[in-house]
Amino acid sequence: MKKLLGKSWTIWLKIAGLHRSDDETGRGGYVNFFFPKMSRGFFIRLGIVSALALMVFLFVLMPCRIHGGSMMPTYPERGFTFCYKLRYLFSRPKRGDVVIIRYRDNTFFLKRIVGVPGDTIEFRNGELFRNQERVNEPYLRYVSDWNLSPRQVEPGHYYVVGDNRSQRITEHVFGSVRSDRIVGSPIW
Repeated sequence: MKKLLGKSWTIWLKIAGLHRSDDETGRGGYVNFFFPKMSRGFFIRLGIVSALALMVFLFVLMPCRIHGGSMMPTYPERGFTFCYKLRYLFSRPKRGDVVIIRYRDNTFFLKRIVGVPGDTIEFRNGELFRNQERVNEPYLRYVSDWNLSPRQVEPGHYYVVGDNRSQRITEHVFGSVRSDRIVGSPIW
């Protein structure tokens, strides 16, 4: 295996092996794991892990705290998720996707896409109509009485709305959003 992976594997084994117990019983392993010796190998491992964590949390995953009930019951009123930023790197959002949208600097909204560019969106007595056809929304649990005149989704925009439509339409934040405001999608 060393021949396959070359010299870098041998170096990594030396670095990773520095925290292990010297005896064959492994009795010192736990102590050395929680209280490692401040050696060169420890700082190299710490640097590698820190750099990887920084890369992951800057470019791939963004921690998000959910505060608000606009997506209930799909997402709780208070909760936590990660935003997967690479979700739409090679594809475009589609109808039904739950997305995280940048509203302001540190304010993000969690919403569901109900219309893509070119669609006509309308609410009649709480029911969603897309292109004059009623949309089946099995994720809804609360009764809605929304009425909204037809509006067409502009090119480069998506129409988003929350799953909890029991609030009055004037109290709910929804509508057309530019595609560059979509940051990614929640992981769970």
